[in-house]
Amino acid sequence: MKLSNYYMPTLREDPQDAETISHKYLVRGGFIRKSASGIYSFLPLGKKVLNKIEAIVRDAMDHYGSMEVLTSVLQPKEIWEKSGRWETFGPEMFKLQDRHDNEFCLGPTAEEYFTMLVKDEVNSYKQLPLNIYQIVTKFRDEKRPRFGINRSREFLMKDAYSFDVDQEGLDKSYQKMWAAYEEVFDRLKLDYKIVQGDTGSMGGNISHEFIALSESGEGLIFYTDKSTYAATDEKARFKFEPIIEDEKKLELVETVGFTTIDEVSNYLKVDPKKCAKAVNLMVAGNPVVVFIPGDRELNLAKLISYLKASEHEIEMMDEKTLKEISSPGYTGPIGLDQKVRVIIDESITKINNLVIGANKENYHYINANYKRDFDGEIVEDVLVAKEGDMAYDGSGLLKAARGIEVGNIFQLGTKYSESLEAYFLDQNGKQKPFIMGSYGIGISRSISAIVEQYNDEKGIIWPTSVAPFEAWITIINAKNQEQYQKAMEIYEKLKENGIDVCIDDRKERAGVKFNDRDLIGSPYRITVGKDISQGFVEYSKRSDMENQKISVNAAINKIIDSVKEDLAY
Repeated sequence: MKLSNYYMPTLREDPQDAETISHKYLVRGGFIRKSASGIYSFLPLGKKVLNKIEAIVRDAMDHYGSMEVLTSVLQPKEIWEKSGRWETFGPEMFKLQDRHDNEFCLGPTAEEYFTMLVKDEVNSYKQLPLNIYQIVTKFRDEKRPRFGINRSREFLMKDAYSFDVDQEGLDKSYQKMWAAYEEVFDRLKLDYKIVQGDTGSMGGNISHEFIALSESGEGLIFYTDKSTYAATDEKARFKFEPIIEDEKKLELVETVGFTTIDEVSNYLKVDPKKCAKAVNLMVAGNPVVVFIPGDRELNLAKLISYLKASEHEIEMMDEKTLKEISSPGYTGPIGLDQKVRVIIDESITKINNLVIGANKENYHYINANYKRDFDGEIVEDVLVAKEGDMAYDGSGLLKAARGIEVGNIFQLGTKYSESLEAYFLDQNGKQKPFIMGSYGIGISRSISAIVEQYNDEKGIIWPTSVAPFEAWITIINAKNQEQYQKAMEIYEKLKENGIDVCIDDRKERAGVKFNDRDLIGSPYRITVGKDISQGFVEYSKRSDMENQKISVNAAINKIIDSVKEDLAY
């Protein structure tokens, strides 16, 4: 490709709304352009990277026996109502009506659609297992789009769905997709961890996420060095150390004006972990109070999973409601379960002689003990883990890292097949629901993850497997016939050998060309200048930026051999 004929509108300045390195460099490098909040167009360079990632994903999916289809992004309301997700999915779903008042959504995911796709076509165990996938645009009305294409309202995604006769079959399908994902992310050269994830609105009991490590990532994961344990912050558990001591007499104490855990613990000279924190919520319009240790935070994802509610159905309790059931700042569990739903994290039951609110202004109880003094609905774990906690499996202290979720896999079970009445006949002629799995890869999001891991102060450093161009030829002076002709000979030779190469034949200053070259980040570069008259060019790799003066043939061979080695898998 000649850059003199290529649409590549690079920018010298960072976009004002850029919060991350990837957002900054992808806009400046002419890969993407913002159309509206959370909506982006991919320019020629960006589309080339997308295409290469898609090709890698297709190779892996095909290799592991999945077959590609293409479904509409326009999905009818009826199938979402049958699964129960038309209302519960929440405000992230784009909904619309056609001219006949029929309701649809722009697909945020496609479990329902794929279930309906096979429902009337696959009716025997002999047709199973089945694994089908698509690469299509998804839509989610993000409350706060940010980080460029990392969290946008429209994004390209690969989603696959497996259909099996039993759990054993699903386990095999799950492992196949696990292996396929490892192949994909290895070929993308991402530094990633596989962690336990929360199933959320997708359903099912088992989920794993593929997290590309990045300080700019929204997701937080916890892991240990001494085991394979790793989980998202939504799922991570820790080993709670009970505080066991002889039970003391319950006492009502005055705590005038002290309403926070810090204030109360300091005044009473009690460790915050021995205080019960009340989290006052409204869940689908109903008051719920959750009690957790004072040194901990409530894990909303775990609570949502326990309540089987949607995130948009949960909000903080309003002051009027709180005053009707307790005194703000003094809420405690004694007698409260007679008024509202009281949920108690299991750790509270393992702490003797707690400090709790007395549900009376300016008063707390000390030496409160579960069962003797109060009761409630016990939930196993709704706590946020912290770095330094002991891992739940006892394998070591938890370490924390940030990352970008680039892939996820779910064991859905029969959630969608049963609700949508998708059945097959087993070998005994008995009707059974499909056992399903769901598997997603963020194609466009993977671009952000790669750039976050591969960059320097000058721009992007693309891995060869996804680089918009594997090689980049710069002509110092395109008006010089000798430089131009020799550069074109090098360009044609590389093309003949299968190298994806571009040539900067623009009539621009050398500095402009070098800045664009470094910003866009192709892995291998040849610079054709005045030394070409002696048969020499400058060869360099974007990753090390060290120029070597070598012969034309040596430079060509270096690039051919290097690209071949990089792409070997």
